[in-house]
Amino acid sequence: MFYEFLSPTDIELVVGDENFQLNQIGNHIQYYNGEEVDLQSFHLAIIGVPDGRGSAENEGCSGAPNEVRKQLLKLFIPSKNQFKAIDLGNIISGETIRDTYFALASVVLKCVTNKVVPIILGGSHDLTFGQYMGYQDLQGMINVVNVDGKLDMGATPDTPLQANSFLMHLLMHQPNFLFNYSHLGHQSYMNDPNAVDTLESLGFDCYRLGLMQSDMEIAEPIVRDADMISVDLSCVRMSDGPAHAQASPHGFYGEELCQITRYAGMSDRVSSIGFYEMNPHYDINQQSAQLYAHAIWYFMEGYYCRKNDVPAQNSNYSHYAVNIHDVDYEIVFWRSNLTGRWWMELPFSNEKFSREQHLVPCSYNDYQLACNDELPDKFMKYYTKML
Repeated sequence: MFYEFLSPTDIELVVGDENFQLNQIGNHIQYYNGEEVDLQSFHLAIIGVPDGRGSAENEGCSGAPNEVRKQLLKLFIPSKNQFKAIDLGNIISGETIRDTYFALASVVLKCVTNKVVPIILGGSHDLTFGQYMGYQDLQGMINVVNVDGKLDMGATPDTPLQANSFLMHLLMHQPNFLFNYSHLGHQSYMNDPNAVDTLESLGFDCYRLGLMQSDMEIAEPIVRDADMISVDLSCVRMSDGPAHAQASPHGFYGEELCQITRYAGMSDRVSSIGFYEMNPHYDINQQSAQLYAHAIWYFMEGYYCRKNDVPAQNSNYSHYAVNIHDVDYEIVFWRSNLTGRWWMELPFSNEKFSREQHLVPCSYNDYQLACNDELPDKFMKYYTKML
């Protein structure tokens, strides 16, 4: 049973003498108390992972879960009539960090198979590996989006699995069930260009901070196509999120991170999200804890704005067929009449992928490129992977 990995939240420590108003989250969330719960009665689950052993460069991040909880409970519910969330407590740290990965993977798997979205409060960023492993037994390929100022590839392929090297281990893990990986907000001066080249040579995507900030709507189709999201607080500039030993003067603004998490919440596909590397030792007046709480609130609000907007399951779409010069097939674009979001359809060259998987989230800009006789980059990347 996955309950053996959980320790109930210390409500007295987190809530204290706080008197919540009627519609604050603290007055609506339920708590795991050590007894079996009916997970299917909930939409969202808070899971703390107070383990920072993988982040020697940011020692103290293990104290983040309860600090974020304290700020989250003060916020008002994002959906008055639908809000159903449970706090499953904290993952009990294993004898080794890999034991913690296993425990987190087990809890994530249990939540996802019960259609409950886990919101993970780390802990060190290498816990993303445990979050990822929760999908291994689902018998399908998944897409991962990571929001971080650094790529965390490690110096060499032999670098031990830590917060600054977990990505290499995730990419090399066998059996492989990673279809696509997208990295949002990396800062070039903090990353080895060879690491960027490696990711791009594998057909994965790296979006620089400057590109993202020039048009934050770039993030929408990327996170809409993700199964899991991972966030490192160091993606945010020091002035907005100081609680990191290596906080940078550059990064996303707080509201930009919240925009990304709201997009993630609105995605019908995203089934888990993790927030990592918030270190209370470096926080100022709980500023970073509040930022993560706000980002979680926006994710929750986005979740309750989901429209079941999946083309393969819904007929309320307009179709646009575009022929491109020197290409022997046409690209069919789908536009939702409900939300205005776009998809492009890949040719059915590989029947092992479902029709839904042949519909790739895109933007109106991709449609415009095709109309101007330019093949969108995303089209070729996905088409190549499906051959």
